[in-house]
Amino acid sequence: MRDIMGMMKQAKEMQAKMAAMQEEIAALEAEGHAGGGLVTVKLSGKGALTALTIDPSLFKEDDIEVIEDLIIAAHNEAKAKVEAIMAEKTQALTAGLPIPPGFKLPF
Repeated sequence: MRDIMGMMKQAKEMQAKMAAMQEEIAALEAEGHAGGGLVTVKLSGKGALTALTIDPSLFKEDDIEVIEDLIIAAHNEAKAKVEAIMAEKTQALTAGLPIPPGFKLPF
């Protein structure tokens, strides 16, 4: 019985830490670059695109497909950074807790 109470206490503490971490992650911003910095995107911690910068020199070309590909690449880089930060913070938060293999956290 004592183990169950201890686990419940740990779960409650983890829930509070998770809520704080989710707020912290929501406030994060990550930047992705493509084309040697010709295209830059910023994402929120939730993956929303918050800013886009395109170097004016790209508009001298008539190939819009290149610009579209660079935007996608920059977005994907920024999103990967946000996901890596989230994974790192989650791992640090759950270190030492008996989480079964394959269990996914709800965020």
